Amino acid sequence: MEIGIIGLGRMGAGMAERWVRGGHRVVGYNRSRGPVDELAAKGMVPAASVEQLVSSLAAPRAIWVMLPAGAVTESMIDTLTTLLEPGDTIIDSGNTNFHDDQRRAAQLKAHGINYIDQGTSGGIWGLENGFCLMVGGEQELVKRLEPAFLTLAPPGGYVHCGPVGSGHFVKMVHNGIEYGMMQAYAEGFEIMRAKKEFQIDLHAVASAWRYGSVVRSWLLDLTETALRGDPDLSSLKGYVEDSGEGRWTIQAAIDLDVPAPVITLSLFERFHSRQPESFAAKILAAMRRGFGGHAVKKAE
Repeated sequence: MEIGIIGLGRMGAGMAERWVRGGHRVVGYNRSRGPVDELAAKGMVPAASVEQLVSSLAAPRAIWVMLPAGAVTESMIDTLTTLLEPGDTIIDSGNTNFHDDQRRAAQLKAHGINYIDQGTSGGIWGLENGFCLMVGGEQELVKRLEPAFLTLAPPGGYVHCGPVGSGHFVKMVHNGIEYGMMQAYAEGFEIMRAKKEFQIDLHAVASAWRYGSVVRSWLLDLTETALRGDPDLSSLKGYVEDSGEGRWTIQAAIDLDVPAPVITLSLFERFHSRQPESFAAKILAAMRRGFGGHAVKKAE
């Protein structure tokens, strides 16, 4: 089938190349020209502008947008709205908030343009391993574009979650779960490292846990790889960002009256990692000194 894609960053480029390998005709555009030229050498049809991309596709068009969530994606969809025709489809494959999906779908419907949300997991490994896809949209429309979804996904790694918004909602929860899993691994390895008398080889443990253990996972594979090259992770700073989905998951839990303490605390731990020194900890130390005369450490 014919596919247009806007945004050829690490994941977008992997999607485009995987489609090309699968025999689809892919037209791609990126703000910077480098990725376009690289993929053109592999069989993608290059576009120098969004207008050229649209004109290079036969109607009804299917155009994937793989850009940062928020204003950048919003602006691109506004641009596409002025260029597309009734019956064309926009597929947002970034990490958009599901509320935005529902709003956009209603706005685009007034122009006769279809909208699908595609939650995408797989990162930089998606090109070779496939991308896990969580798709939201009308059944008939999703079915029509299914050849593209099936090419991107590994066997069994594609699911039509329900109506518009459901794909990104499921991906949001997926990332919230990811926060909790990552935090549990991080705490467990720190506990083992703190037991100095045992001199535990953390890389050896991570490697062994990958085979037969109930906690084996791809995240553990990545941990093993990191520890293999740098057992003390001395090249890293313990500063952890969040890209938004964890916050949205917690807000959804609040809205739905669902307790989610593990995901919530894992997000707060990321906030904690960004503090050079915790003022809250200073308050705690001051209170302990005040009521019990406990010793405190002086600031250097």
